[in-house]
Amino acid sequence: MKKFFLFALWSLIGSMGMMAAQKSDTFTTKSGKQVTFTCIKHASIQIEYDGLQIHVDPVTDGAQPITDYTLFPKANLILVTHEHHDHFDREAIAMLRTPSTAIYTNPAVYTMFHNGLPLKNGDSIEYRHDIKVEAVPAYNTTEGREKFHPKGRDNGYVLTIDGLRIYIAGDTEDIPEMANLKDIDIAFMPCNQPYTMTVDQLCKAARTIKPRVLFPYHYSETPISQVLMKLNGSGIKVLIRDYK
Repeated sequence: MKKFFLFALWSLIGSMGMMAAQKSDTFTTKSGKQVTFTCIKHASIQIEYDGLQIHVDPVTDGAQPITDYTLFPKANLILVTHEHHDHFDREAIAMLRTPSTAIYTNPAVYTMFHNGLPLKNGDSIEYRHDIKVEAVPAYNTTEGREKFHPKGRDNGYVLTIDGLRIYIAGDTEDIPEMANLKDIDIAFMPCNQPYTMTVDQLCKAARTIKPRVLFPYHYSETPISQVLMKLNGSGIKVLIRDYK
């Protein structure tokens, strides 16, 4: 009994430590509701709004540290950008989903998973009257990198939540289509070579989109503090969280 108690205690402490390491940021929508973003890791984001739980690219051990999604509330909506192991994880989805969970993916994931709803670049859908999801392009352009994320296969997403516009770029470089993104309040944009953007590409993309707030994410060992320096004076608020 004593051993079981100690095991349970250490498990609870470990779980609390994992949750405490996460960083949350809250923003207010046009009608005064709150949207909270919690950094899980790498490209995995938890979004809470009006009693809803939204997860983007949840993975258990596709990226470190290992995440136990049984510790999270069940998801109402799950978005998957593409099929790479650090973005698409059946186990994580199984931990989060219920029979009523909506799952939106790019078509390639859908052919593998056969669950949810496939959205291709240019598609959009209303999850409910105050939440719209738009699938936008995400791909590599640098010669020799196209194989990582070919044009037309993967998604980024623009989420409009009660008027708050959120761009989740997925794995992409600074593609021309970014110039079409308007009125972005919050942007999550990747920065790790050779798979996504360099620091300079990210800063160029940010100046093109002009979000009010930028979260660099999916940055692995990139010296991400350089983004703060290079965007100083741009009017873009850069928030660095643990999205390695």
